[in-house]
Amino acid sequence: MTALITTPKADPDATRRLLDSERRSRRKKAYERPGMLSYALLAAFFIGSAFPLWWSFVIGSRQSSDTNLVPPAIVPGPNFLDKAAEVFATVPFWQALANSIIISGAITVSVVFFSTLAGYSFAKLRFRASNGLLLAVIATMAIPTQLGIIPLFMLMAEWHWIGTLQAVIVPGLVTAFGVFFMRQYLVDVIPDELIEAARMDGASMWGTFWHVAVPAARPAMAVLALFTFMAAWTDFLWPLLVLGPRNPSVQTALAALSASGGQTPDNSMVLAGAVLSVIPLLILFIVAGKQLVAGIMQGAVKG
Repeated sequence: MTALITTPKADPDATRRLLDSERRSRRKKAYERPGMLSYALLAAFFIGSAFPLWWSFVIGSRQSSDTNLVPPAIVPGPNFLDKAAEVFATVPFWQALANSIIISGAITVSVVFFSTLAGYSFAKLRFRASNGLLLAVIATMAIPTQLGIIPLFMLMAEWHWIGTLQAVIVPGLVTAFGVFFMRQYLVDVIPDELIEAARMDGASMWGTFWHVAVPAARPAMAVLALFTFMAAWTDFLWPLLVLGPRNPSVQTALAALSASGGQTPDNSMVLAGAVLSVIPLLILFIVAGKQLVAGIMQGAVKG
């Protein structure tokens, strides 16, 4: 008896689905592969962002009259070290750097800690009027900072803090943006089951926060720390009002530097001071850049 061997018929629907899947895979790989246009745009954005700093370095190493050159100078000169020495001789720049490091560091540590604590409370703890309190915190972000300067200055004067660093540090110890930022990050990144498991193991409220919330929040804490430090470092208006010329921050020292020349300030010296003031921020971004990118990418994947 001869067995009949038959060839199974191809399923046209299955073949079509397979071809569609291959096309989608090829298109996805093409989208994921950056092209020349992407590199060109990135290069243009980088040049546009870095050119002001580079031009400040160029003019800071030349004569002040070179600021009026057309086209502008793009090659550094030989005088940057001399101009930097003039900066330190004209204003107490070392003291200004130390003051700004103290101010920015204290504000950053406080904002990151309290924002993480408050953000975890709003995200994972259930208590009465939590939504109303969160709404009140967010509403304060709509109030311009300039509206509180006069009463805040009067308060600092009453406490005899004018001319001291705590007059700059204390008003910035907590920010509404930091609380909102950490709350939005922690609301999804920490499962409720993990918190319940920690409590069942006997962890206290503080222990749960420290051993569960803080490790999960480290990428967001790094991003918030960098942004807070940069904002505190570049703050100008409030330090100008409460700090005197004998106890300046970096930004107020630069303002004094630009006013030191009278009617015709030495622009090259001012720009040399501006470059010196940016160096600590560049060092910070180089040291903590990996945490910044990791936090941004993790937030993008989570969203």
